[in-house]
Amino acid sequence: MADQRFHRRAGPWTLDDLARLTGADARPGQRGDLFHDVAAVAEAEAGDVIFVEDRRYLDALGLSAGGACFLHPDVVGRAPAGMALLVTRAPQRAFAIAAAAFHPPDPVAAGISPLAFVDATAEIDHGCEIAAGAHVGAGARIAAGVVIGPNAVVGRGCSIGADSRIGAGASVSHAVIGCRVTLYPGVRIGQDGFGVVPGRDAHVKMPQLGRVIVHDDVEIGANSTIDRGTIGDTIIGPGCFIDNLVQIGHNVRLGRGCIIAALVGISGSTVLGDNVMVGGQVGMSGHIRIGDGCRIAAQSGVMRDLPDGSTVGGTPAIPLPEFLRQSALLRRMTKGKGA
Repeated sequence: MADQRFHRRAGPWTLDDLARLTGADARPGQRGDLFHDVAAVAEAEAGDVIFVEDRRYLDALGLSAGGACFLHPDVVGRAPAGMALLVTRAPQRAFAIAAAAFHPPDPVAAGISPLAFVDATAEIDHGCEIAAGAHVGAGARIAAGVVIGPNAVVGRGCSIGADSRIGAGASVSHAVIGCRVTLYPGVRIGQDGFGVVPGRDAHVKMPQLGRVIVHDDVEIGANSTIDRGTIGDTIIGPGCFIDNLVQIGHNVRLGRGCIIAALVGISGSTVLGDNVMVGGQVGMSGHIRIGDGCRIAAQSGVMRDLPDGSTVGGTPAIPLPEFLRQSALLRRMTKGKGA
């Protein structure tokens, strides 16, 4: 159960409420029909809702005291007697929707702190919250319902779309941010890209004259950095989710719905298509294209273009089945050998 000091709770919800919200098929149980929270399988009580998608948790499901469970139709028989069931082919997705209903975001406490600085030429729409220590620069445009956290900076001329949230200590410059975007604490948007022209006697800095465009419904994790473009723009497509500590170089373009795990580095001018998924600690060289729907395994090094639908792993990245065969062969070759 979530700690209510940190997470506001709504509800309670009935089984039918949860079914309507998620599209799951409701099958009543005997542990009650009113649910107050979500919980982990092993920790749940009768008023809690759980989910099971990974078959490794089926044994724990059989012992759970939870009141209701989102689960796949193939494993309905593994649920304990008396537990209400919410049957769906996407249990984790349905559980996420339900969890958001139990724990909606905190409401916006509209107002500008007297300890914030807002330039006289900035445009601030109604219903915004600007916390102590925040700085909004000249000519910035802040749409309705935006929350700007403590000590965050929105630079000169930047625009922030409606209902977006800028976390504590984040900074935004040379950027246009869409609606319902979340920048977590410490995010850096729009700083200079790594534009260096090498020379024998001295290196020359290339001016970084582009912007960062972040489309609607994007989340960017804590301490991630997105450089502005050199001439054109760096673009983050709608619906992308970017984890913590990700570096995105100048003129990179992400398509719609990309998911980027932590510690990924994407070099300048690389283009990702729609719905690309990138595992943790992946590195990509510059000026390559990653096709729509590609999957890149953790710690891979991608050095050349990938066609649509590729699944790759290793360094340099190769088709994942080939990488796994090579790894298995190497283990067999070295088994029992000394250093």
